[in-house]
Amino acid sequence: MQLSDFDDIRPYAKGEMREAFESLLADRRFDKILSGVIPLPKGMRNWLLRKFFVGINTPLDFQKRYMRPLVYYLLHKATTGYSWEFPKSLDRKNNYTFMSNHRDIVLDSAFLDVFLLKAGFSTTVEIAIGDNLLIYPWIKTLVRMNKSFTVNRGLTPKEMLKSSIHMSQYMHFAINEKHENIWIAQREGRAKDSDDRTQESVLKMLNMGGPTAGKTVADIIANLRHMNIVPLAISYEYDPCDYLKAKEFQCKRDVPGWKKSKQDDLDNMKIGIWGKKGHVHYQAADCINGWLDTLDPTMIEKADIFRIVAEHIDHEIHKNYRIYDINRDAVAGKPNKYIESRVKMVDVENPDEAFLREKITTMYANPLKNYENAIK
Repeated sequence: MQLSDFDDIRPYAKGEMREAFESLLADRRFDKILSGVIPLPKGMRNWLLRKFFVGINTPLDFQKRYMRPLVYYLLHKATTGYSWEFPKSLDRKNNYTFMSNHRDIVLDSAFLDVFLLKAGFSTTVEIAIGDNLLIYPWIKTLVRMNKSFTVNRGLTPKEMLKSSIHMSQYMHFAINEKHENIWIAQREGRAKDSDDRTQESVLKMLNMGGPTAGKTVADIIANLRHMNIVPLAISYEYDPCDYLKAKEFQCKRDVPGWKKSKQDDLDNMKIGIWGKKGHVHYQAADCINGWLDTLDPTMIEKADIFRIVAEHIDHEIHKNYRIYDINRDAVAGKPNKYIESRVKMVDVENPDEAFLREKITTMYANPLKNYENAIK
């Protein structure tokens, strides 16, 4: 396969960045956002941006010049501190699929990018992002400039199968031919209660595009091994969207058929980016290839292999959580001023405070419960 086989979902490539950049500058919605960030006349603003874009030929160039300073600014403004650890077993010149629990739509991968560069890795990650979030053309352009590839949502079962195979083929191509890293969440969407579990469907998707037929247990192991999967634990002291998640729980309970609107998605993205997170920690485990090599395919039923791998990834993520006082208070059932303040922030008709308190407390209790189970 070659890069052009994936033109419909892949990030921009070398030589395509200038045209994409000009399309951003020509977009009215994007220009309105820029005017709030850079309060200069449009002509002067675009002249400055074009000057600053000189020398940017690849998405990695774009990330280093534009996105890295922004991410460091966010780390300074929206956290009280941050830390990361990548084991020495991870070859900084190799390429990996970082599979993590999902804390923020935008920042999970953005923080990972700067931490990888600080840790001596040669490149950042390509990012799987759902097309349900690409609600405006400028968003799709910007994320493709930022090393994102598209996950198609809302398809029929037949279309979904075809799309999953196509995306899996691209991910195998990105790791082994483009020599890129990849970030992918362990499940579709965030775990609203922070009980992070790897969906077997994610692993089945990774198997589909591998170098073997993926029909036997040995084939499946080989295909997953081809992706160099690294479990990654992301820990936020405070989840800035916790009260929004609690609102979703009550709306779904009280309003039949309730679904988030596009505006709800945008609000979640905005608050997730700028909201206070307390301390943030990223902890990578060893690549699972060594563990996969210990499996005997003849002793495993095909129906069980994805569950076994998912459970191993979950164990590696859970044991690497960073635990904070709020997690301990939530498990102990102690009154917590922060949790009470978040309950008061839920904007919903007829708020059920006891229900909302229980949901937010559960969000902070589950990481510690899973951590304790993992280290036993």
